Formats: sequence, C-alpha cells, structure tokens
Amino acid sequence: MTSDTPRIVLEVAGLSVRYGKVDALRDVHLSVRAGQIVTVIGPNGAGKSTLLNALMGALPVQGHASGRVSYLDEDLNGVEIEDRVARGMCLVPETRALFASMTIEDNLQLGAWRRRKAGTRDYLDQLETVFSLFPRLKERRRQLAGTLSGGERQMLAIGRALMGKPDLLMLDEPSLGLAPLITREILRIVSELRKTGVATLLIEQNARAALQIADFGYVLETGDIVLEGVADALESNPRVIETYLGLAKREMP
Repeated sequence: MTSDTPRIVLEVAGLSVRYGKVDALRDVHLSVRAGQIVTVIGPNGAGKSTLLNALMGALPVQGHASGRVSYLDEDLNGVEIEDRVARGMCLVPETRALFASMTIEDNLQLGAWRRRKAGTRDYLDQLETVFSLFPRLKERRRQLAGTLSGGERQMLAIGRALMGKPDLLMLDEPSLGLAPLITREILRIVSELRKTGVATLLIEQNARAALQIADFGYVLETGDIVLEGVADALESNPRVIETYLGLAKREMP
C-alpha cells in the first residue's frame, strides 16, 4: 500500500451468521477505506440487514456470528454496541429512528451526544457542515421532526449521524419509500461525503442508483457474496444488468 492510499476503516473476513439452523450469511469478505463509498446490493432476504446488525454487534439473541470484523485495525470481537459507537461507527437504520416530538436542531444535537460525553469542547462543530450538506434542515431547524416529509426525515437521520463525526457511516436502505427525484437528491448528497473522509457502507435495493455513486460494490444473494468489483464494472456486468438493472439502465440519460 502506498503512503497516499486511504487507510482501511472496516475489514470483514469470513463473517458468517446463523439463526438456529439457518445460515443468514456465509463467509463474507469486504472492506471499506476512508473517503470511499462501498455498496452492498441484493434482493429482499439476501442478508443485507443481517450484515449491518453483525457489524454493529446487534444480532438478536438467537443469532450467532463467527469470523472477524476489524475496525481501524482493531478486532471488534466481544466489543459492545455502545463501545463500537464510541469508537466512531454509526448506523442509520431504514426506520430512521428520529425523535418526532423534538425539533430538527435538537435531533442533530443528540447526534453529538457521544462527543459531548467524551468531553469534546466544541462537540457541535459539525453543525454547519451538516447544514451546508442539507440547506433545507437549516431553513427548518426549529420545525418538529415529526412534521417532515420522508426525504427530509432521511436527510435529518444522515445529518444526525454526521454530528458524531464518525469514521464509518453505514446506511441501511436510505432510498426506502422515497420518490425517484428525492432518492437522487439523497444519494447525491451521500456521494459528497467523500469530501469529509468518512468511509461509507451503503446497503441498497436500488442497485442502479447505488452503483452510480459507489466506488466499489458487492452483490449479496441468499447470504453469499456472489459478485464484487469496482462499481462501474458491476454496472456493466451482464448478470447485474439482467437481475438488478434490466431495461432501466438503458433508459438512463
């Protein structure tokens, strides 16, 4: 690795997850570098959410994981969720999990709680960065989160995650339930996160949209990584086109 090659933030080796007698993931290998967007695409039930839960140490009681998850060169085996978050891992779930009765600004400040608790003096220093990425949030900073549209809620969920200044940001289906125009706007903003240096792991069903902004991609099917490669190559792969893109790819301007 040359000196100017971004460091590996997340490295997964041989990750397998079993629920009882059911194999949800089998021997998954992947990595994400600083400033890189890596996407995992696949159909419903492929194991994408299980992957994120395993990375965060949040598997249900009946789940059992084996393999190695390394974050900034440290093995996470046995590390609790709270400690993973404290180290700079952040997951934005598909539910967004906002506090509906609190304002946009209050939700954002909650995102900086970990840094405040750690004694960081200027723990709100990411607020203007978030507002520059999401001007709409700045305009409506006093508005209750529960009154926002689906796209605005997704913006707030990502913005709140960025307030913690994570090294690794994991996004679970950020386009879920959003209109195509809003999806493009959300993913355009996600692509701009490269400038911040954060490593982004993007879990998406919208394969076309994900591959257009990602640097590298993996295809997950029924618990197995069946394809991987640079995003442009995957977007041109006949199997990916037939299974996930179809005519939609040829219809893109």
